[in-house]
Parts: sequence; C-alpha cells; structure tokens
Amino acid sequence: MLNQLRDIVEHVSRVEDVYQALEVFVNETQKAVHTECCTVYLANDSFQRLELMATKGLTYDGETIHIPYSEGLVGLVKRSAEPINIAKAQSHSAFKYFPQLGEEVYQAFLGTPIIYRKQVLGVVVLQQRDSRQFSETEEAFLVTLAAQLAVIIAHAREQGHWLIDDKGLNSLNGIAASPGVAIGPIWREEVSMRLHDVLPASTINVERELEWMAVTIENALIDFRRMRKKLDGDINKDALAIFDLYTHLLNDPMLRGDLKKQIQKGDSADWALRQIIEAYSNRFLKMSDAYLRERAQDIRELGERLLFFLHNSQRPQFDIDKPVIVVVRELTATLLAAIPKKYLLAVVSQEGATNSHAAILSRALGVPAVMGVGISDTVAADTTAIIDGYSGEVFIDPPKAIIDEYDALYDEEKELSSLVDQDIALPSQTLDGRAITLLLNAGLSADSSIAINAGVTGVGLYRTEISFILKQRFPSEEEQVNLYGNVLEAYSGQSVVMRTLDVGGDKSLPYLPIQEENPFLGWRGIRFTLDHPDIFLIQIRAMLVASIQRNNLSILLPMISNMQELDDSLELIEQAFTEVKEQYPNVRRPRIGVMIEVPSMLYLVPQLAQSVDFVSVGTNDLTQYLLAVDRNNTKVANVYESVHPSVLRALKLLLDSCQQHNLPISICGELAGDPVGAILLVGMGYQSLSMNSANVGRIKYVLRHVEHSKLERLNEQVMSMNHSSEIHQHCKQFLEQQGLAGFVRAGKS
Repeated sequence: MLNQLRDIVEHVSRVEDVYQALEVFVNETQKAVHTECCTVYLANDSFQRLELMATKGLTYDGETIHIPYSEGLVGLVKRSAEPINIAKAQSHSAFKYFPQLGEEVYQAFLGTPIIYRKQVLGVVVLQQRDSRQFSETEEAFLVTLAAQLAVIIAHAREQGHWLIDDKGLNSLNGIAASPGVAIGPIWREEVSMRLHDVLPASTINVERELEWMAVTIENALIDFRRMRKKLDGDINKDALAIFDLYTHLLNDPMLRGDLKKQIQKGDSADWALRQIIEAYSNRFLKMSDAYLRERAQDIRELGERLLFFLHNSQRPQFDIDKPVIVVVRELTATLLAAIPKKYLLAVVSQEGATNSHAAILSRALGVPAVMGVGISDTVAADTTAIIDGYSGEVFIDPPKAIIDEYDALYDEEKELSSLVDQDIALPSQTLDGRAITLLLNAGLSADSSIAINAGVTGVGLYRTEISFILKQRFPSEEEQVNLYGNVLEAYSGQSVVMRTLDVGGDKSLPYLPIQEENPFLGWRGIRFTLDHPDIFLIQIRAMLVASIQRNNLSILLPMISNMQELDDSLELIEQAFTEVKEQYPNVRRPRIGVMIEVPSMLYLVPQLAQSVDFVSVGTNDLTQYLLAVDRNNTKVANVYESVHPSVLRALKLLLDSCQQHNLPISICGELAGDPVGAILLVGMGYQSLSMNSANVGRIKYVLRHVEHSKLERLNEQVMSMNHSSEIHQHCKQFLEQQGLAGFVRAGKS
C-alpha cells in the first residue's frame, strides 16, 4: 500500500485550498482502503468539539455538524489520542447516535487521531456496513495517513490558509505581534494584483519597458519619502528604517541593473520585476535567523509597491472615514503608513510574523496587531471584531458579554499605557533602588531619540551583517566607516557594542553562497571571518577609524567556541589597530567582548576574564544549542523554551562565574525584552539588559514597580522547579500579585 499512500499524500499536497484538499483526502482514502465511508473531523478547542470537515459516505450538506469531545466514539478517539478499531460500533459503551450523520447503516469503525506536535488536531474515521474489524495493515495505513495529514493541516494553519472557524465559529487564534486591545468594525483591503499573479510575458519594445520601469521606481521613491515624512516625529527612527531600506534598495545600482538586464532579455517589466524580487527575497528566506528571514517580506512588499506603480501613476487611496480594525492578506508598512492613525484601531493579517517590519511599525505606533490569522474571506466589512494583541485572539461578531468584558479591558489598557509613558524618562531601577542598565538592540538603524526619550544608556547589540547582506558585494572600508560613524555619532557619549560580521552557513551572502547540511553548527560567525581575515581586518579597521574622536566603540565577537578562536581574533584586532594607529595616532583601543552563545564558553569564564573586557549573552542561540532544537523548525519548535530550567541554571552559573572573575556581563537576547524573562534575569543578579526599542518602556515600568529583594526570592523559587510551564505560571502569578498582570495579558490588573 506504499504507492497508494504516496499517491494520496501527493494529491492532497498539490491542492492549495485546504477544504478541497480534505475532500480529496477522504475520496482517495475511501478508494484505497475499499471501504464505504471516510470522514475527517477537526478539533475546535474553543468550543470543545469536533467539526465534520469532509466526508465520503455520511450525510453532509455543508452545514456545521459538530460532536462534543465528551461524546461518541469520535470524541473518545480525540480524548484518548489513540486509534479505536471495533467490528460493531453500536456495541461499544461510548457509542452515541447522531441522527444528522446518517451513520446508522455502518457497523465497522476505525478512528485514528490526527496528531501534530502532541496536539490532537482532529480525527479520521473509516466505516463499513459489514461487521468486521479492520486489519492491522489497514489500521497502520490510516495512522500513517493521519500523520501526513497532520503536517498539511498544521502548515496551512501556520500560513493562515485554513480556519475551522469558517464553519460558523467566532474565535480565531493567531500570533500576537503587537500588544493591546481593540474593538470596532472590520475594514477589508480591496484585492489588487499581487506579484505572484504575474505570469511570464515578453516584450517587443524593450525601450518602452525600461522607461516604464524607470518612471515606476521614481514614483515609488517619491511615495516612500512622503510616507517617511508623514510618520517622522510620531515614532522612533528604528521603526522608520523600513522606508530607508526601500529608498536604499531603489537607489542601489545593482537592483536597477538587475531589472534592466532582465528586461533587455526580452521580458516584460512585470515579469522582470517578479523574477528579480523573488531572487532577492529568497536570499533572506534561506536564513534561520528570524529577524533576517523576515526581511524577505520587506523585499516582497517593495516588489508589490513597484507592481502597483507599474499600473498606476497615483498612490493608492483608502476610503476610511472612521476608526476601524484593518484586515489584510499580508500587512505591509506602506499600508500602515497610508491609513490615518486616528482611524487605525488594530490590524489583523492572514500572513506575517512578529519580526516583520509591519509588526515593528505596529508596535511603534501603539497599534494592536495579530498575525497569521486565517480569517475567512466571507467575513464582511463592518462586522464587529475584538483584537487581543496579548493572546493573539480575534473575536468575530462577538456576543455582548465578551464585548462588555473587553470594553473594560480596553479602558484598563489605556490607563496602563498612560502610566508606562509617564515613567519612560525616569531612572531604570527597581522599587528598592537597584539600578538596572537598559540598552538597545539595533538592526537597520540606531535611533538616538529612543535613548533620549527612554533613558537607555546606549546600544547593547548592533548587527553589522545587515549592510553586508543587502549589497551585491562586500561593502568597502570607506562605506563601512561612514555607516559605523553615523551609528557611533548618534550615540555620542554612550556605549555602542558592534558585533562583527555574523554570517556564514544559513546566513549566506548573495555574492558568497554557502551550502551546508547543518548550518547552525557550521561555517558561521567568527569561524567564517577567521577563514577570511581580509574581510575581518577591513571591518575592524573601519570600526576603529569610525570611532576616532568619538571613543564609544565596543567590539563583540560572535560564535566563539574556544580560546584559540578568541586568540586568533584578538591577534587580528591588534594588527588592525596597529595599521590604523600609523595613520591616525589618536585612535583609542576599543573594549573587546565575546558573545556567549555556544555552551562550551560557559566553562571558560576564568580564561575569558584574562583576555576580554566584557561578555554578552545571546540567549536565543544559547537556548537552541543547550536544548538541541532549531526553533525555526516547526516540527520541534515547541521544544524551544526560553525559561527551560536548564537554560535558567546555565545563565545563573555564567553570571556567578563572571562576578567571581570581575567580568562585566549583559544579556542581549529576546529573553531580556520579555517581562517574565526580565524579572527572572534581574532576580538572578543581571544588571544590564539589551532589547528591541518596542520593549524598553514596558520593561522599565515593570522593574520600577517591583522590589529587587522580591525578585531574588522569586528566582530562588524558580530554580527549584523542573518544568517550563510551572515557571511561566509562577512568574505570571507573581506579576499579578505585584499589580502588573497587564504586562502578560490584556487589562491593567
């Protein structure tokens, strides 16, 4: 039956519409097993019931048919998460007759759960008129098919292409991308031509297509400058960096050159645009780093904007004259910028993720956002919706009781936001006076206005690799000097920690592709640059020259796993310093640090203390390596847990060792910007946290309203716990007791 199994999976996988795919599944499976009935039910945890989604053999007219988890054989399969195979269904104690199904003619019953990452997504059932038990081969066949179907369903959910609530339910779940609560009418984006709609086409008038593309680029540049000017002053420059990126790319001779070459081959402007944008986008999609991978969406958005201007001379107009909840297929920064902020209550996107620039911009604007929500296209405009940007829940046409509840939460939310704003410029310290240093993680730009407004004391992590990835060649030393100089100048008098080039393996450069079977453990970080000392020396010299008369540079070395790598790096840094000093005698030595992300370095702190000035902990990669899990692999992403007991104990071990050897230490991973993570880290004794700009105000407020002594006791309690879920729950209860529950859920208290 292996060929039949393969055929069914291939047929189902080829169907884009998930409902049609389920229909194909039941029809193909019914034929393959030579049975009379095959049915797929999918679980809805919100209502604790299974929904009939597709059947070959039961009475089904498309209306919602549901079975409570607590009832019937199908419910038993869901609850037990095990197959049930019986010859006569009616004789089983769990059997319940559902007249609307028309299943009384069937006796044999084989049901198996659809399980993905330990979660039962639904149940597949085979039924037959004859009273017989299905064979072991048939049962194994169905179990295997169910496992394959689980992957397809889970993938569709993650992509926002499937939703059980289309069958009449009103509570949807997505990815919480920007905190906050909103209630209001839905506004839906008009469907326009998308880049993936463009088909191969040629032209006989190359000059006309080239002129068309040139005009398009100029119109887009004008539009991006207008959008940036419109938002400038309302939000920080880090969030506005997307428009700088677009302007940079459109002015880049390489992008223009690639488009020109493609058109000169005879392709139409539309088709050339799609090919080049997809090629640029795919470079980022291949990267495992979530922040960098989601830059692929930024590139696609640029392509969509250019496609619009290929067919329209004027910028798009939105007919919005009242506050609305914006529902779109894919949220873009340009859409957010085009809608008047006074009319923007919240956004819901069927695609997207938390690190997209649209999500970053949403957070900067203070607009609640939920991504990856499979909201049906049949949900009409002006339908009332509730958005919970904390839990990722979206309620469509909710009952009055839920509206009243969220009305109260919304009022509390506004009050809490006002309190955070009032504290933003106050000192970063706990309630009992323990000072905590807050720093910024910077990506495409470093916005000094955040430091002024939020009281941060510098940049804890500046990613230099982004400028390398965006180019078609290695940036020259002069280009790097200008870039680093701008960042150091923006934070004059404050520390700026610049991480050296962190590429290789999964983050390959477009002009130096790298193919590896296991990129996480491969040629990346310092391993790559040590094998290319010329690249390393150019970058270090550029940093040193940029720091002259500014004297606020610190250099951070990524992916160090042994002392030999560190010694080799320090030797090259010394060489670069000597070369620069010959030309610029007043150059000063920067502080040198190591990024702790490889577990081996946890045990080499005494040696590090003799060689470097500080260490910075990259909790994202350290957690992955400690737990042996790729958090971007959906099959095992649930194993990734930032407050895993082993991770917390490793962080405590590292801190104690650094304090023992007088080695300054800071945290620059996502854990520092999470309220639960921040209170645990400060309770351990960490005094320097670096985070994204969107998290600074909230983390500062939380820390200013808790006593350090209480955080120390919390840390002692957590260190004795064995499960991540227990730790999460305990920390949330602690925040509730301190009157800070609004930082982990909707509401104020």
